[in-house]
Amino acid sequence: MIKKPMELIQEAKSGAFCLTAEGARAQLREDPATLIIDVREPEEVAASAVAGAVNIPRGVLEMKVEQLVPAHDAPVLICCASGGRAALSAKTLRDMGYTNVKLIDCTHQEIVAAINKN
Repeated sequence: MIKKPMELIQEAKSGAFCLTAEGARAQLREDPATLIIDVREPEEVAASAVAGAVNIPRGVLEMKVEQLVPAHDAPVLICCASGGRAALSAKTLRDMGYTNVKLIDCTHQEIVAAINKN
C-alpha cells in the first residue's frame, strides 16, 4: 500500500509526545539539560534560528544524532518549520531507541516567539 507524505506524518505524530511552543518553553525551564534539535536545512536556520537549538538536517539525522546525543534517555525536543519533518524525525529517534523525545508541533514562528523571548 502506498502512503502519502501526510499519512506518514500523521502516523508519526500519533506516536509522539507533542508539545506546543509554550510547552517546549516550560520544558526548557524545568529541565535546562533539554536539547532542541532543529531538523530544517542550514539555509532555513541561518534565516531564522531557534535560540539554543542544534541544527541537524532531517536528511542526515540518523548519521549525526548519536555524536550530539549519546545518551538515549536524554531529553530532546524536535522542531522544524511546520511540524512535518519534526514528526518524522521524532519517530526516527524513537525507532533508534531514544526514549525521551518530544515533538514541538507548531509553526516555526510560534517556536521562535516562545523560545527566543527573554
